[in-house]
Amino acid sequence: MAEQSSNGKAQTSTVAATTRAPKTPTSLWVERTATRRYTGRSSRGAEVLVGSDGVPGVFTPGELLKIALAACTGMSSDFPLSNRLGENYDVTIRVSGDADRENEVYPELNEIVELDLSELDEAGRERLLVTVQRAIDKVCTVGRTLKAGTTVNLSFQADE
Repeated sequence: MAEQSSNGKAQTSTVAATTRAPKTPTSLWVERTATRRYTGRSSRGAEVLVGSDGVPGVFTPGELLKIALAACTGMSSDFPLSNRLGENYDVTIRVSGDADRENEVYPELNEIVELDLSELDEAGRERLLVTVQRAIDKVCTVGRTLKAGTTVNLSFQADE
């Protein structure tokens, strides 16, 4: 692109085009390691141990669902909270909910966000909590999916 400089001569400027490689989706899978024990893995190198209730050192699938919800709530609220409270604010998000074993569902999940807002006045606390709630409602994919419901498609690939 040619531009006129202050001395009247044409000069060339280039705009560096930054192109990002398309993001490769993360692959997720579980591998059986023992009776009712699995290791969940991601193509990014993460691992989580999954198993039955009562087995030491593992999460149950239902616990992982709850942790995913709490983590999504935390991540969704991170920007508004850090903008108001600073980068080093502390928060704990507790999540609970009993399974209905007759129907094998969690009919209700409850989250409690534990947060120190003592530095804010009442109006400031209320504004922040409304902002945080809106952020969670808007961008927490896990919570939005659970509230909306989803279709799960199951297929089998078996050696013949």
